[in-house]
Amino acid sequence: MPELNIWNKIVTCNHLIVPYQAKMNSAILTPTRSGTEKLLNKAAIEDMALITRVLEIYDQKQIAELLNKKCGGNRSRETVNRWIKGKMQPKLSHIEFQALSHIFPKKPKHYGNADFTFIDLFAGIGGIRKGFDDAGGECVFTSEWDKFSVKTYKANHYCDSKEHSFNSDIRDITLSHLPEISDEDSYSHINQLIPDHDVLLAGFPCQPFSLAGVSKKNSLGRMHGFECDAQGTLFFDVCRIIKAKRPVGFVLENVKNLKSHDKGRTFQVICDALDELGYSVADVAVNKGPDPKVIDAANFLPQHRERIVLAGFRRDLDVFNGFTLKDVRKHFPSDRARFGDILEPEVDPKYILTPKLWEYLFNYAKKHKAKGNGFGYGLTGVNDVARTLSARYHKDGSEILVDRGFDQSLGFHHPQNVENRPRRLIPLECARLMGFDLPNQPSKFVIPVSDTQAYRQFGNSVAVPVFRSIANLMKDRIKLGKKRTGYVNQF
Repeated sequence: MPELNIWNKIVTCNHLIVPYQAKMNSAILTPTRSGTEKLLNKAAIEDMALITRVLEIYDQKQIAELLNKKCGGNRSRETVNRWIKGKMQPKLSHIEFQALSHIFPKKPKHYGNADFTFIDLFAGIGGIRKGFDDAGGECVFTSEWDKFSVKTYKANHYCDSKEHSFNSDIRDITLSHLPEISDEDSYSHINQLIPDHDVLLAGFPCQPFSLAGVSKKNSLGRMHGFECDAQGTLFFDVCRIIKAKRPVGFVLENVKNLKSHDKGRTFQVICDALDELGYSVADVAVNKGPDPKVIDAANFLPQHRERIVLAGFRRDLDVFNGFTLKDVRKHFPSDRARFGDILEPEVDPKYILTPKLWEYLFNYAKKHKAKGNGFGYGLTGVNDVARTLSARYHKDGSEILVDRGFDQSLGFHHPQNVENRPRRLIPLECARLMGFDLPNQPSKFVIPVSDTQAYRQFGNSVAVPVFRSIANLMKDRIKLGKKRTGYVNQF
């Protein structure tokens, strides 16, 4: 029977709209002569819709392995490929269909009756979201461009298409990459595509601001202020969304060095823009002594990880009332986990450094120490606080090496030290170190990507307990702001 090429077909399955591209055999689409044939065709379409949704997280090999593990059988990567390409009609058993249906994150119990709603921009793998989820919030929109991070995000966070929208490039929402689009059309487009929400969360990239193009905007009679100063940066997109949606508050996260970036000009433009938008930012005027905006995750976890946090509220709602991030200390745990509490008792030997790599790192550190530099590996014992996990961890793991009993009093090449070479953290240990999983507990965090991608993702993420504490600090003001929003917006 001849085949029909069906591209960009939209399949509706259990109220889930799923796009997929496939060459499907015409037997699925031609009119059927019996009720049995119709049921078979419907089942095939539903199977394909589910498989397509699963493919947003897992690859063909992982799907085949999952089916074989859960249901038995001998599914292979090639079988799943043939389904996707339309060379074979998928026929999932009831048990297989249920197994695939149940791999998605469950809906949090408070969703539908949440204390507040929020959107998650530049979301990564959802570290900030998890903190605000845990505090009683509900995520209604997510934006993340990295396809591997999206896989991990969707594997761990509830993303039902009826209640939540997912976007890849935020500029497709703000239209900031289209200079011919007017500001008014941009704001209209944002309002159409982003749901109303109470809090905006964004871990936006740090970029230098340029004043190029200001004179052109002036000549065209376009808006001034942040519309000029932040043009061409992703912070500009954040500002546009804040202006269009007017949330009660926001939380913006960045690296500690944001304050000194581009000799302080970057931070000044950010502060001026948020002020212009009508928001008060916590502790923004602190210039001397410890800065409450810079929070070290070491107060919550066995890892030094300093990040700057800008938390703000709409001035017209009058809920700011002296809000300060100094109060984060009230949420410090009384008994912080040790580094040893995040470690697995046994790991695959592949995570142990090779003798050649370990000797290179050892000699490199020794050389720089002799020069008075602090460069080198971070050998971390069970009671130590680890250095900052970085996105380059996949290269050699040098910033956090798990001490397996290396004895400095013995020679480097002593058999005992050769046997006890340090190792990297495994990805599941990184999940605990970042607060996605609890210490001394079986891991629940799902990692559907390679180790290399996982290390990059954790290295770019935030420490979850930090943002859980911030969410809890902001919660009462957010709820009060929600009540006042309707009244204020009438005028």
